[in-house]
Amino acid sequence: MGRVRGLLRVAVLAVVFFAAGGQVAWARCMVTREDFTVGAKAAVVMEAQSGALLFAQEAHRRLPMASTTKIMTALLTLEQPGLDEEFIVDPDAIRVEGSSMGLREGDTVTLRALAGGMLSASGNDAAGAAAARIAGSGEDFAALMNQRARELGMEDTHFVTPSGLDAPEHYSTAYDMALLGRAALRNPELAAMAGSKRVSLFFGNPPYQRSLLNHNRLLSLYPDAIGIKTGFTKKAGRCLVSAARRDGVTLIVVTLGCGDDWNVHMALYQRYFPMTRAEGLQPEGPIRLPVVGGAAGEVALRPVEQPPLTRVEGWDQPVEQKIFAPNFCYAPIFDGDILGKIVYYREGEPVGESPLAAGGNVPLLPAPEPEGFWARLAK
Repeated sequence: MGRVRGLLRVAVLAVVFFAAGGQVAWARCMVTREDFTVGAKAAVVMEAQSGALLFAQEAHRRLPMASTTKIMTALLTLEQPGLDEEFIVDPDAIRVEGSSMGLREGDTVTLRALAGGMLSASGNDAAGAAAARIAGSGEDFAALMNQRARELGMEDTHFVTPSGLDAPEHYSTAYDMALLGRAALRNPELAAMAGSKRVSLFFGNPPYQRSLLNHNRLLSLYPDAIGIKTGFTKKAGRCLVSAARRDGVTLIVVTLGCGDDWNVHMALYQRYFPMTRAEGLQPEGPIRLPVVGGAAGEVALRPVEQPPLTRVEGWDQPVEQKIFAPNFCYAPIFDGDILGKIVYYREGEPVGESPLAAGGNVPLLPAPEPEGFWARLAK
């Protein structure tokens, strides 16, 4: 694995970091504070755990984002009830140009299969069919997309189509699409579909098993890649939202309007992974809980896990902790009993938590021996 990464670094870094002919107004490495650009209209590198930007190039420039739009469509689709309920696709919704998962009029499908068709084959037909099933029309579904965008803090995004085909006022930014990618990775099923080189789906008339190839070649080109979505139209150019994970650190890279996106993304990963590291979070000091009715007056608590925290080279990012536990507990207590939890915060945002377990046994106080006859008489 190390040799592969080294070869990628030699082959890739030499070709993608260059000035963009004066077309880029602002681009900077947020870690080293140096100025450099990549060959894209806009680009970002985001640390997925905290959402911190490590690199930004025209990060808030509004641009068309093509089929990376389907990240939002698939996310909303996979959040619906009845994912495996079969239905017949709306014939009008699947009559759409561009990439397709192969739906035909009269086909029976499920929302789960439609999400897979969006994230693998980038099916515009799948996006249209899902929008019609969930909201009744593409327009009403776009309203749901825009509502979720606001919830995610995507302040410079406006959705018009569920597929990402060009439309007036259909736009986003590299930063907003990174926020969307971050949210999408938190959905286990979406992450699994988007990170698979092939997905097996069941649909048709009558339904039968299909195998669709993922359009994201980065899954084959870069060993640490875990997803998530490609996009292309003539107006938008090549667009890519990708994610990669190495040694406990997850990075998200977004490029909009990038003709050499595979190499640019690999180069950005090769540059920024060495600037990050994951470390296990531990309590700042001993944690003790008062015990009532026990042979000891307190019990030590220990975290069951050490949740990973991503650190960025040269950044002072203090972590605070908060203990959630009762004011006291009653004996008996046994080693390993879960008695609370610890939550870690960075800049007010939770970045990890662990259950707190008893670090030993605290038996009940022995019952006092009954007084004998002569002891009572002496009183």
